[in-house]
Amino acid sequence: MTEHPTSHDGRQPRAARPQERSRPRQEAPPAAPAAAPAVPAPAPPGAPAGRARAQGPASAAAPRAASGAGPAAGTDAAHGHAAAAAGPAVPGCRSAHAPDAEAAAGVARAAGGGAPAGGRGDRVRAGAPADGHGSGGRSGSGPAGGDGGGAVVAAAGGLGGVPAQMGHEPVGTARREGDRLRFVGAATRRIARGIDLDEIVLGLCRATVPTFSDAILVYLRDPLPVGDERPVDPFVLRLRRTDRLRLTEDDSDLGLSAADPDTDLDLGPAAELCEVRPGGALAEVLRGVRPVFGDSAAARAALPELLGDGRSVPSGHRAILAPLRGRRRVIGAAVFLRRPDRPAFEANDLLVAAQLATHTALGIDKAVLYGREAYIADELQRTMLPENLPRPTGVKLASRYLPAAETARVGGDWYDAIPLPGSRVALVVGDVMGHSMTSAAIMGQLRTTAQTLAGLDLPPQEVLHHLDEQAQRLGENRMATCLYAVYDPVAHRITIANAGHPPPVLLHLGGRAEVLRVPPGAPIGVGGVDFEAVELDAPAGATLLLYTDGLVESRLRDVWTGIEQLRERLAATAQLTGPDHSPPLEALCDDVLDMLGPGDRDDDIALLAARFDGIAPSDVAYWFLEPEEQAPGRARRLARRALARWDLEELSDSVELLVSEVVTNAVRYAERPVTLRLLRTDVLRCEVGDDSPQLPRQRRARDTDEGGRGLFLVNRLARRWGATRLSTGKVVWFELPTRV
Repeated sequence: MTEHPTSHDGRQPRAARPQERSRPRQEAPPAAPAAAPAVPAPAPPGAPAGRARAQGPASAAAPRAASGAGPAAGTDAAHGHAAAAAGPAVPGCRSAHAPDAEAAAGVARAAGGGAPAGGRGDRVRAGAPADGHGSGGRSGSGPAGGDGGGAVVAAAGGLGGVPAQMGHEPVGTARREGDRLRFVGAATRRIARGIDLDEIVLGLCRATVPTFSDAILVYLRDPLPVGDERPVDPFVLRLRRTDRLRLTEDDSDLGLSAADPDTDLDLGPAAELCEVRPGGALAEVLRGVRPVFGDSAAARAALPELLGDGRSVPSGHRAILAPLRGRRRVIGAAVFLRRPDRPAFEANDLLVAAQLATHTALGIDKAVLYGREAYIADELQRTMLPENLPRPTGVKLASRYLPAAETARVGGDWYDAIPLPGSRVALVVGDVMGHSMTSAAIMGQLRTTAQTLAGLDLPPQEVLHHLDEQAQRLGENRMATCLYAVYDPVAHRITIANAGHPPPVLLHLGGRAEVLRVPPGAPIGVGGVDFEAVELDAPAGATLLLYTDGLVESRLRDVWTGIEQLRERLAATAQLTGPDHSPPLEALCDDVLDMLGPGDRDDDIALLAARFDGIAPSDVAYWFLEPEEQAPGRARRLARRALARWDLEELSDSVELLVSEVVTNAVRYAERPVTLRLLRTDVLRCEVGDDSPQLPRQRRARDTDEGGRGLFLVNRLARRWGATRLSTGKVVWFELPTRV
């Protein structure tokens, strides 16, 4: 049976209660000389056991209570600061740092310490040492950096001194190491939550200040290399972010006093840019990758180069220089600083700094790669869509494109407006299945194919048929919907063919909105399906709205419910401008997009609005000319009469000359009657059509040539000109400004 020393009144000390007898007894260290007269002297070696219990030194119980002879004692040792502050210490056994116990207890309470680990609220007896960890310093830690709670108290404080003993195990050291691990876990989780570069750097600063350091400076390479790119020379570091702890009189939970000029960390003089000299001290530290203390020989030479000559750091182990190394190269550096009145960094804090630097650098690498991919996707989507819409005669256009989300900027939706011969315009809206880069690439190929087919002036149903064949050639499951419409401003008619796309909505001038009855058709890529076109009236002042299903369909509503809501929204918008005025196109597009709710952005959205102004019959002159030698002379006379009727006589000389040259070329190769049409809008447009498919080409005539100068004159006198091949021949056109 193991005997325990008792106090002089025969009671066992609280630290040596019977629950501790299950552990083998360890020899207590030699007791300090008794300083209190109430404690009896030790019994001689030959004294009886009972007498030994009666006269056992109380001073021997105190070290055993602090050494952790049992669970309760271990708990009391871990919270010795708070326990020692509750009662007077025995003279002679008082630690040299006992006045710090009350401040450390406040740190533990502020960090969420609460009751002792044993859960019973045990207390160390009055004779125990005043600091349960030994002669520990102040914790000095504040709240966790936004994600650690109170688990990082010891990690931030860097508890020093001689720890309390549990046999021969350092209890304080084990506790500090556990807190360090919890702090690193919380800090790395916060850093990993960032997506872009600024969020990651901010996460590092918020996780370390004030928990791990009082200030931090983060330098990053400028410019940052992306992936396997070769870094540009010279090696320049730019100060990306600084963060610091600003103390006030209310910051007592940090264990630090209010800021004063002698101990405050002033980050102002830190250099914004630093060029790393090859072979210099800073380059050597960065090449070594491992964090170093600020007072080491390498850091003393490197920090002035990084921070500037006029910048100094706190003395002692109160600064850490940590290189930030990504997957392939060093991309920056971080400097952690502590105030002079705070415990210095310990050796294990270098490992903490290394972990933080590694996670931050890898996160920055991924953020830069993500940013580059997002930039590429955004540029790809932008180049796939029209940069600027054309301005065809008799119609005004407006468009919008919205990606499905900021993280998915690419998609298969597209829109287009293609000028056609005869002042017509083709309006196209399509939607390729998916939101990936593959969908965007397929969309680009289909859009290019549609532009090529439109240049051939094929009917809308034929255009969709060829698009269907092209989608099948691109591979399996290349599905898309498309709506192709051709508007003729002279005839005030529109021809529409649909391939599985939502029907368009026509907003009339009086405010009535109707969903056009268009045969739905099968999606592009199915194969073996015929497409049908329908011709409808397009009255002047009406607005045609073409859109993709992302505008009207979502998880919260079906497509027909969305179409009805769109129709009602257009009608309500038109009523605001009155029955005699059409709503502005740009404002109309914005108002349509405002109908989207929080849960309605499941897909990207393409929107194309066309306002039909048309061309009045009085502004159109149209003739048929027989392919004979007298045709050019007749064309000149007809053009002169039309210009006189329009009060454009000042253009007569130029128009007669150009019409004569173009009609002469048409008559030379035509077998059927040649068409001549003049259109007066903001410009004067002349169109000459024939049945020859061969397009004219401008060439430089030799001095001895009798011909070959007609297109040269057209190119010099006309503002614009061109030639378009039709299914029945070709059209050559030119434009002149109506005001000279």
